[in-house]
Amino acid sequence: MRRKLAGDAPASASAGGGSAPSEADLAQLSTAISAGEDLGPFVRRAFACGRPEPLLSSLRAVARDRESEIEELCRAHFHDFIRAVDDLRSLLADAEVLKGSLSASHSALLSSSAPLLASLESFLAARALAGNLSSALASSHRCVRLLALAARANDHLQAGNHSLYLALRAVDAIDLNLASRPDPLPLPALRRMLLSLVPAVRVHAEREISREFADWMVSIRAASRHLGQVAIGRSAAARQRQEELRSKHRPLEESITLDDDGAGDLDDFAAATATSDGSDGAAAASFDLTQLYRAMHIHQTLALGERFKKYYLENRKLQLTSDFDVIAATPFLESHQVFFAQIAGFFIVEDRVFRTGGGLTSRVDVDALWEAALGKMISVLEDNFSRMQTANHLLLITDYAALLAATMRRYSYPVGMLLDVLAKHRDKYHDLLLADCRRQVAEALAADKFDQMLMRKEYEYSMNVLAFGIQSSDITPAFPYVAPFSCTVPDICRIVRSFIEDSVSFMAHGGGGDTYAAVKKYLGRILSEVVNASIQKLVDSGSGLSVSQAMQVAANMSIMERACEFFTRHAAQLCGVPLRAVERGRRDFPLRKSRDAAEALLLRLLCSKVDEFMRQSDGVNWIADDPPAGGNEYANEVTIYLETLTSTAQQILPLPVLRRVLVAVLVHISERIIALFLNDSVKRFSASAVIGIDTDLKMFESFAENMSSLFLDSHQDSAASEMKSALVEPRQLVNLLMSNSPENFLNPVIREKSYNKLDYKKVAIISEKFRDTSESYFSTFGTRGARQNPKKKSLDTLIKRLREAS
Repeated sequence: MRRKLAGDAPASASAGGGSAPSEADLAQLSTAISAGEDLGPFVRRAFACGRPEPLLSSLRAVARDRESEIEELCRAHFHDFIRAVDDLRSLLADAEVLKGSLSASHSALLSSSAPLLASLESFLAARALAGNLSSALASSHRCVRLLALAARANDHLQAGNHSLYLALRAVDAIDLNLASRPDPLPLPALRRMLLSLVPAVRVHAEREISREFADWMVSIRAASRHLGQVAIGRSAAARQRQEELRSKHRPLEESITLDDDGAGDLDDFAAATATSDGSDGAAAASFDLTQLYRAMHIHQTLALGERFKKYYLENRKLQLTSDFDVIAATPFLESHQVFFAQIAGFFIVEDRVFRTGGGLTSRVDVDALWEAALGKMISVLEDNFSRMQTANHLLLITDYAALLAATMRRYSYPVGMLLDVLAKHRDKYHDLLLADCRRQVAEALAADKFDQMLMRKEYEYSMNVLAFGIQSSDITPAFPYVAPFSCTVPDICRIVRSFIEDSVSFMAHGGGGDTYAAVKKYLGRILSEVVNASIQKLVDSGSGLSVSQAMQVAANMSIMERACEFFTRHAAQLCGVPLRAVERGRRDFPLRKSRDAAEALLLRLLCSKVDEFMRQSDGVNWIADDPPAGGNEYANEVTIYLETLTSTAQQILPLPVLRRVLVAVLVHISERIIALFLNDSVKRFSASAVIGIDTDLKMFESFAENMSSLFLDSHQDSAASEMKSALVEPRQLVNLLMSNSPENFLNPVIREKSYNKLDYKKVAIISEKFRDTSESYFSTFGTRGARQNPKKKSLDTLIKRLREAS
């Protein structure tokens, strides 16, 4: 058959006018048919070439080959095929039987299942109805629940802002129900209504809570001032309690040495004070933040928490800035308490918000606000302190600022920079305070008549003497009592005591550093720069003071020496320093210059008074033949004056002062007596004049002897010897002039023993004046009868030798 197909191909090709397919094409086609592949490519190629006949002939050849193969196969399996056909016929018969059986069974089944089908249809209808009812009930329940939530939200909205959170919870439940369920509500109108309700309620809640927050911001600003005043007031009360406790513990500190038990007591005292301060701070911080926390919670519920935090912080910054303007309309002295109280209240609120606000504010935010407030307070204080000229005003502001610092420290705010500003102006404060004290001391000195102060009642004694520890005895005197000082002393003591208390108040509460060291420094300044300088100015000017007034000034200075010890003890007690430490650190008398000046003034006036009496010596007869009976008149008056003065001075002047004054007066009298001999107006003098001077000296020496006994009774032996030696020079001069051998002055041994205070030149001048041509001139001291008196010869020898020596 292949040969036949191959033979037909050329005929077809020649008939079609095309070339016969090649052997390769036929082999490919045969292979494709055997493999059951798609013959489409061969067909498309044949038609594309416009020669399908060769392909058709090839296909026919293939078909014939397959037919012949089928025939051969059929002949090989003929018997099997016959058996299969028989089996099929038998099977068809069985199938017919089965088909009849099935038809009968079907008919029976149909007849028996008709009622069941009717029941099934009823059941399906009922089940569909039940499903519809369940769906309707679920939808109804959902709608009812949504409507109940809407009603609840409405009720909460009507109940007020305290129920806004509950309203938002209800609205959130509605929103969650609508968003989480895939099936829509059966009522589109209800869905639209609920969808519009949710944002409306949220907007309303935000608006209402914002309004409430704004009201809270206004109310908390008004409350902050009162809150700050209460907190600062409690700090002041706590400070007062500490001072009272310290004053109660001070005797114990003075009487015991701080061992372990004592230290424990002091620690317990400090701990109790700290506990008291803490409880006061907690009480001062009791205020309502409910509205703030409600606003924060609502905003967090609305997912606006961060925006609310920023809004809160910005508004608080604006409030703090507006709080700074409190001092703009009124003077700082009048508004500083309101200014500081407003700031204190502001940061007490911020501290509570930071600790309980759940992250509403951070430590960084609070610290930034505090730094801004601290910078403003520092600049305001610097500006006002620089223009302030009154110490009391500066102390008032400093004290309140220190209380503010103490209050803020309890809330853990750093206040070091504020205290540094207060400490930096302590010199200016004390300068102003010193200026006030200088004016007060000057007024006290100007008003004093420098008479002894009379006290009629015991309370006057307590107020003017005991209060400053200037009593000379612990025994209360009888009244009326005449004090050894004038009214200036208690006045100045009151001024200095007030200065100490003001200084301690400033240093303890705002001055910083070692309080006692600073107070002691400024105490030294007021004593030296104010009291000492004012008294010295009074003394130097004289101001028409009499001898008694100058004596009173000198007596005042001795009392002031005891007062200075009181000042030191008082400062130590106020600063809590043990007195034993003060006793160890005593210094020299700070009013030494004014004391010396007062004594110098008294001495100057006394010498002036003595000079007035001594001027009466111009009436002395220097060439009298007979000595004056009882001495010269000036000596009597000087002696009476000194005795009268001494009797008064003993009552008010300390004996050392009286000793120094009397010694100086006697030295002055001594110099004046020598000056009488050296006076140019005295050309010559007689032995009678020398005898009169000798009588005068004896009166002065008797006065000195009496005074020496007074000082001996007071155990001042050196003072007695000073009194006796004050008149040595005129005594030696008179002894020389009355000596039988004046030339013995030239003997070094005798001169050192009897005339060691005399000066060569003065002796020469005075000896020149002590001459007389009459022998009787010298006969007063010796025997008569010699042609040339040896005394005159001795005097001439002395004069000659002194001339040669000069």
